[in-house]
Amino acid sequence: MAKSEAMGVSDGEVLIEKGNNNNNNAIQALTALKELKLKKSKKKRALSSQFDQLNVPDEFRCPISREIMKDPVVLSTGQTYDRPFIQKWLKEGNRTCPQTQQVLSHIELTPNHLVRELILQWCKDHGIELPPPLQDVNDGFVTDADRNHLNMLLDKMSSTLSEQKEAAKEIRMLTKRMPSFRSFFGESTYALPQLLGPLTTAESLEDHPDLQEDLITTILNLSIHDSNKKLIAEFPAVIPLLIESLQCGTIETRANAAAALFTLSALDENKLLIAELGALKPLIDLLEQGHETAMKDVTSALFNLCKIRENRGIAVRDGAVKVILEKLKERVHVSELLAILAFLSTHHLAIDELENLGSVDCLLSIISESSCEPDRENCIVILHDICGYSRFALKEVRDEEKEKGIISNLAENGTSRARRKANGLLNKLRLNRRINYTHTA
Repeated sequence: MAKSEAMGVSDGEVLIEKGNNNNNNAIQALTALKELKLKKSKKKRALSSQFDQLNVPDEFRCPISREIMKDPVVLSTGQTYDRPFIQKWLKEGNRTCPQTQQVLSHIELTPNHLVRELILQWCKDHGIELPPPLQDVNDGFVTDADRNHLNMLLDKMSSTLSEQKEAAKEIRMLTKRMPSFRSFFGESTYALPQLLGPLTTAESLEDHPDLQEDLITTILNLSIHDSNKKLIAEFPAVIPLLIESLQCGTIETRANAAAALFTLSALDENKLLIAELGALKPLIDLLEQGHETAMKDVTSALFNLCKIRENRGIAVRDGAVKVILEKLKERVHVSELLAILAFLSTHHLAIDELENLGSVDCLLSIISESSCEPDRENCIVILHDICGYSRFALKEVRDEEKEKGIISNLAENGTSRARRKANGLLNKLRLNRRINYTHTA
């Protein structure tokens, strides 16, 4: 036993010694890397300082970075830029020349060997070493070959069903992964019609939910690009297709249709258009169905659309108040729904519904239970709006206040807006009590 234990100790010592050696090697390697990085950084700063001290000719500076060019390339407009900076410009979806603002006929970059040789000669004459070119920034960068591939995929959208499905799935992935692909749809008048061709008949929507899901998700991907929002919303087929997709297809299709309406509604003119075309009712219906996968996207879309007053009456008439109160009583997505209800409570059509559907008890209970200050604030905002019109609601609040002091507590401990609304409501309660007393006397 003693021998065995001794062997164990000996083995342990060897392991510890090996571990220490490994640690020392790792520390030495890290130290060396750090020193190398520091040397490179110092060298870069020294080179930069050298260039700053010299009067570098403007034609040797990149028009974007204003630094001396290490890898000059020519754009289709004939202008020369340093490769990584013009690549970054193109990656962001821009299709114009930064200097001339001309639309690019293509996005191929041609090395400008003459300018590079002139820069190298100038550096040699001044006793300076030009740093090596930065590596090409190709991640997410779309070439003309990529553009041709996308056009080929769009052509397949008018081919056989199997080719449509294959192309739709690939376009969905490309527009998800690479932002530059999204900008292509804003450059041509035929891209969207080709993409949506298979969805123009009701039969396609009903019989091929997988194709519908891929194409609706592609619309969502495209709508993320700010330059596309107006174009997509104003294309006649898009909003009706999104509205129809809220009602049929897979639950992911419905959720992504709601998400697309949310992103498109970032523009106020799109908010009006989306509501006018009838999107609020199917969004409210989808909210009532309560699919957890879709709830976040639906509430986000409704919130955006109800930001403008013109849409609030439509939402109330389409049944939003009743559905929202039902979900609030179930404590589902409370924060989002209270924010929407705070918008709707400013509309006179909502007050009667809020009074008749037992909203006062629900809102007071949320104030009492919740630790979320924005939720408590929205509750008192809604109660303040209701009690401004409804004597019955005011009596309910007064009775609850006598028993629990919920409003008084909020008037002391809420956010600044919540305290202001709570104090306003307490003043209404005091005034109402005096009026009732005078009347009975």
